[in-house]
Amino acid sequence: MTHSPDSKQADDFSLVLGGPLFQLLIRARLSTDTLGLVKRRVIFFSSFTWLPLLVLSVLTGETLGGAIKVPFFYDVDVHVRYLLALPLLLVAEIVVHQRIGLIIRQFVERGIVLPHARTDFEAIIGSAMRLRNSVLIEVLLIVLVLIAGHYVWSSQVVLKAATWYAAVADGQHQYSPAGYWYAFVSIPVFQFLLMRWYFRIFIWVRALWQVSRMDLHLVPTHPDRAAGLGFLGGSTAALMPLLLSQGALLAGQIANNIFYEGKTLLDFKPEIVAAVVFLLLLVLGPLCVFAPRLAQVKREGLLEYGALASRYVEGFDQKWLRGGAPPDEQLVGTGDIQSLNDLAGSFEIVHSMRPFPFSKTVMLQTAIAALAPLLPLTLTMISLEDLVKRLLGILL
Repeated sequence: MTHSPDSKQADDFSLVLGGPLFQLLIRARLSTDTLGLVKRRVIFFSSFTWLPLLVLSVLTGETLGGAIKVPFFYDVDVHVRYLLALPLLLVAEIVVHQRIGLIIRQFVERGIVLPHARTDFEAIIGSAMRLRNSVLIEVLLIVLVLIAGHYVWSSQVVLKAATWYAAVADGQHQYSPAGYWYAFVSIPVFQFLLMRWYFRIFIWVRALWQVSRMDLHLVPTHPDRAAGLGFLGGSTAALMPLLLSQGALLAGQIANNIFYEGKTLLDFKPEIVAAVVFLLLLVLGPLCVFAPRLAQVKREGLLEYGALASRYVEGFDQKWLRGGAPPDEQLVGTGDIQSLNDLAGSFEIVHSMRPFPFSKTVMLQTAIAALAPLLPLTLTMISLEDLVKRLLGILL
């Protein structure tokens, strides 16, 4: 497929191919300019953040227990964070790069961005990529992580019990050698990668919001029931690895509290609900910027197609019910009935237009993806055997 010269910015759009860290990874041969070598990046980041913790814990005898309530090998959070959640953050880059660019190009290829607005559309894409490449933003993210990140982690995540990374004395945590690496290297690295993803979502929101304010060609009778914007719902699939990463991170933290703080899964209902709402907003929120535009298209469509329907049914009524049909024309076999049915179908599509460019099914799939990593924790409330029996009872 060929693209017009003025769509080059849209062709090259990527939320992830840019920024100082990206350039550094290329120079270190941990990435290519198309995000290749993902296995190498996963091994490097997991080794850099997790392996030193293992080595230092072995050297200080904090791996299996003894006087420590939470030895290294039994700390669910640390293993989930660096062996599952962190790799998923890296894998998400490839998926987002491959799919979000395709979605952006649909605005041009489907004629939604009108020819006279192409220049403005390309300017929006160019602005998004410049923001993505900002050195200042990544420096500010590092500063934010170093200043606020440690406080948030130490006050909200750290267990109160004696662990492999910190002993508790006079209400204060005294870090072990492994704890220092964990608190001041591993945690900041993970927080930076996560904050970098949040910044990318901000870029995505900003770009879509600017596009939503353009002069777009939206058709209320489009069969996707989103005036032709239904393809935007595909962006949720691109962000699934990010969702799973966030869900796994929450599951690891809750697991530690269940195993070592005497809490139950039900104690975390508010946190789980808040997390699901947050992740739904993270993934689906950017698409909601089109809601006012879709509402306007629906209102106008109902008026326009309502007026068209009134004219047509008036003519149909005069012709077939008030004696206006020619004597030699029979109702059976006429195309008027089919036209009336087609018009009713078009009006029904307009009437059933969704307020957002995604369906309830997409919303449900997103919520399930966010909750999936928490499912193993249900075994803390019910045995696997009982769970299987209940599932078989439901299915059979």
